[in-house]
Amino acid sequence: MLTENQISQFQLEGVLLVKNALDIRWLDLLTKGIERNKSDRGPWSCDYTKPGDQGEFWDDYCNWQRFSEYEEVLFESPLATMARKVTQSTQIRLFHEHVLVKEAHTSEKTPWHHDQPYYCVDGSQLVSTWVPLDYVPEESAMRFLSGSHKGPMYAPRRFVDHSPYGYDGFEDVPNINEEKEASNIRSWEMNPGDVLLFHMRTLHAAGGSATRRRAFSARWLGDDAVYAKRPGPTSPPFPELEGVMRVGDPFDHPLFPLILGR
Repeated sequence: MLTENQISQFQLEGVLLVKNALDIRWLDLLTKGIERNKSDRGPWSCDYTKPGDQGEFWDDYCNWQRFSEYEEVLFESPLATMARKVTQSTQIRLFHEHVLVKEAHTSEKTPWHHDQPYYCVDGSQLVSTWVPLDYVPEESAMRFLSGSHKGPMYAPRRFVDHSPYGYDGFEDVPNINEEKEASNIRSWEMNPGDVLLFHMRTLHAAGGSATRRRAFSARWLGDDAVYAKRPGPTSPPFPELEGVMRVGDPFDHPLFPLILGR
């Protein structure tokens, strides 16, 4: 499915768009799963829209064991194979899935951030896949800073008020002047079935959404992923790992299954 040129582009820029990667079978499953998830939230679900504001922005994660639709997509669709190929790994593990939904007329923005500092994960063979279930116009699409996956890790930010977590030893995300960085920013309109793959350290952001935008993301761990401690809370928190995994341990744990993919 992926060419050598595409893999090289991912390694260079930290982000790759693959058009028409998932067919209607997988999209139908995700649509059903998200509808079930909306009315049956997990313990980590958050709502980001302020009372009285238009639209609705919510997310949830770590529910693949509760929703068979998610499990089928994660274990049987091409996503795992794509993740393994772009990370150039011999095997791939599921870290977790993440659903993000912005209903029409949602003004909440997603601040510039990258994902790895939120996670209890160190390594370089790390990737997220992001699948839209609705057409995404370029004005509300995610924006990525090309090559930023090769830079330092910054403190994670809260989506509610965009404030940093305040990790000791981690600098805040610098102010990114999008006009000056225009030549380095990658963004695409997307259709259902397109897939974005981006390194967990690639800086990205997104604006509000005038139309409905449902997205299903999955995080994947390649060969060199190991357990890490952060100087503050992680997201997801994975309390099951406390006292079980030590810094530097591989993720050989039932929460993070090896997936063969298609």
